[in-house]
Amino acid sequence: MNSWTTTPFTPSTWLPETDEAPEARLLAHWYATGRPAALADHLRRHGSAPVDARTSSPLVEAVEAAGLTGRGGAGFPTARKLRAVAERGGRAVVVVNAMESEPASRKDQFLLAVAPHLVLDGAVLAASAVGAETVHVCLPRTRTAQYRQLSAALDERRRARLDPVPLRLHALPHAYVSSESTSLVRWLNGGPAHPQGSPPRTHERGVARRPTLVNNAETLAHLALIALHGPDWFRQAGTPHEPGTLLVTVTGAVAAPGVREISLGTPLSTVLGRAGGTMEPVRAVLLGGFAGTWLPSEHLQVPLARQDLTPLGAAPGAGVLIALAHAACGLSETARMLAYLAAHGARQCGPCRFGLPAVAEDFAALAAGRADSELLSRLHRRVGLLPDRGACRHPDGAARLAASALRVFADDVDQHVTHGPCPAASGAPRLPVPAPTLPETWR
Repeated sequence: MNSWTTTPFTPSTWLPETDEAPEARLLAHWYATGRPAALADHLRRHGSAPVDARTSSPLVEAVEAAGLTGRGGAGFPTARKLRAVAERGGRAVVVVNAMESEPASRKDQFLLAVAPHLVLDGAVLAASAVGAETVHVCLPRTRTAQYRQLSAALDERRRARLDPVPLRLHALPHAYVSSESTSLVRWLNGGPAHPQGSPPRTHERGVARRPTLVNNAETLAHLALIALHGPDWFRQAGTPHEPGTLLVTVTGAVAAPGVREISLGTPLSTVLGRAGGTMEPVRAVLLGGFAGTWLPSEHLQVPLARQDLTPLGAAPGAGVLIALAHAACGLSETARMLAYLAAHGARQCGPCRFGLPAVAEDFAALAAGRADSELLSRLHRRVGLLPDRGACRHPDGAARLAASALRVFADDVDQHVTHGPCPAASGAPRLPVPAPTLPETWR
């Protein structure tokens, strides 16, 4: 098991060689110096954020021309979100989603550790574009060191009188679904960090009943660079259909796990190479995180771009790429992930209360070789019932993970059902999966 996801976060242990990422933008200072950017470093490299309080149009148009999409998982066009909030009129609110509740991801945590002011500049620029008077920055309360670091960065900015709007830092309950945008809004409004399944949408009525823009931390950092350098510069990386770079957390059977900045359209095999290459033969990769998709190793030449991955039922998701060694048991690893996802549902709807726990239980039986005669048909049926029925997309992600595992590890499924568990199923876990314990509080 790689220890980097289970030990305390220390950016100094992630220092890559400077030639590993010639396309580095968000992490340029880190690649150049190997140290986090304090405010003085940030201002020397980027200057102050070009805030224009008179009109939102130039920034929104630049972001639209750049083709920036959200880096939190869904890939929604960023300009469309900005415009939807700006057109509501009145006093809006901006929320920085830095929760990063996906257990396999460290990209936003890493970005905030080494380039916090790039994210905060993006938040201030977004606030100017949508007419917001307040910016809320949301972190999980389990990451006390990160909270202290970001508090210090905000103090630097206040002393420098840098920002035209107040930025407020919040520590929220840490659960898988607490990073969903409506969970943040609900918590900021005094409720539990549960997804809100019913209208109105956040851009219509969110925090304090105001139009609210919720953006992922990485997305806002890209927005800041577009404001500084323009859309043509942004499009120099990536593909014509999916421009820019993407932060990817690479782990599993690689020599140097960690966060890498990658141009969209880079083959998956090259991304693994940027993490030191594989240490043993790879059977499959998990793309997108625990709510992602298993892909067999024959697809490693596929570009990391939504357009190329969609035909395979996959997407970049939360920017996670996990290499599974050929000697590992994909069913056992998936069963542990599903148990975690089942424990972290908000229990607000049938799929989270009953369907997802049932799927996790069936998958655990399959992984352990305890299959009864009806297990496979029951499991396929239950997996098929999860999508499009929940209060949020949490059950959909679990269904995607389970269905792809049944497909990619079909030989193992036959082995486990017919002859009992494979030898690897009883070995030590290969991938770091948190214990499937319920959150202590949602408030």
